[in-house]
Amino acid sequence: MQVKTREHKVMGERYGDKRRGRRMNSRVPVRLEWDADTGKRISVEAHTRVVNPYGCMVVLQQELQLEHRLALTNLATETSNAAVVVWRGVPRPDGWEYGVELVAPEMDFWGLEL
Repeated sequence: MQVKTREHKVMGERYGDKRRGRRMNSRVPVRLEWDADTGKRISVEAHTRVVNPYGCMVVLQQELQLEHRLALTNLATETSNAAVVVWRGVPRPDGWEYGVELVAPEMDFWGLEL
């Protein structure tokens, strides 16, 4: 039986890494808030694993869908920003890894030099 496989194309360096800004491993305390389907407001405190000027990676026990909108508060600086889930990893023992993008980021949101 013949199986058709997908061809892998090699992209130039221009397309290799589309990240904006420098990433930094940093454990920043955050609060994430969103409205559940029932209308109930959910509030969860967690820590980031990685931050950059445009968002972060965070691990949560809750399962969220891509493009889920939420409010992200940096508990260290007490600043908040609207955010959206743009990436979801596989479930791990400590929860789901999520990439969260800030909607209108201030460059000093994390209180770190990035």
